[in-house]
Amino acid sequence: MAYGTTVRALLLANSDDCDAGFCGERFRSHGYSFVECHRERPAEWASLDGADLVLLLGSEWSVYWPHLAAEVAAEAALIQAAHLRGVPVFGICYGAQSIAQAFGGSVARGSEPEVGWYDNIDSDLPDVIAHGPWLQWHYDVVTVPPGARELARSPLAPQAFQLRRTFATQFHPEATEAMITRWSSGGGVAELHARGSSSEAIRAETSRNVLVSRPNAERLIDWYLETVAGS
Repeated sequence: MAYGTTVRALLLANSDDCDAGFCGERFRSHGYSFVECHRERPAEWASLDGADLVLLLGSEWSVYWPHLAAEVAAEAALIQAAHLRGVPVFGICYGAQSIAQAFGGSVARGSEPEVGWYDNIDSDLPDVIAHGPWLQWHYDVVTVPPGARELARSPLAPQAFQLRRTFATQFHPEATEAMITRWSSGGGVAELHARGSSSEAIRAETSRNVLVSRPNAERLIDWYLETVAGS
């Protein structure tokens, strides 16, 4: 994608957390302009017509929650439609779980959560999907859908997979300091305490780790646009 060219993209996220962080910054540097689509209101989503990318952010939701069946089905339908049209899709955390379910994989509660900064990813493409450090904040794990290629994993869960022009990460390459400040407030305080951590600790770790995770995220987006979306 030539710099200076504006390209339309859909950003699917919850209405209270639409920050695409480092990933959004890098996509924008390649000319992408995002139209927000809030998960809570599928009827109001912008049309997929004319879109050149769909970016699915994380969420506090789980795809198997019964009271969210309609919203989950709407997201799966959008993912499937984009796939059939050849529109590139990039999913993060819950977005990855939505992709897995949409294509016949599964999502279930993990044996234990991954919450915090990790440097333990076994990557088939370490030059573009780094071993870490990456921010994780999830309780569910996926099985990679049929036909998809698993590209990275941790001891607890698949961490990246690709199906044609669709790519997903369980970890959060977009995570910024401002984002982690929000997530580690409110209900996040209890989540961190349950893991033997604290808001202060994860914010300090974030300040150090984004010095590495940001360029890693940029390299990941560049590779995705050139190799996956451009295929």
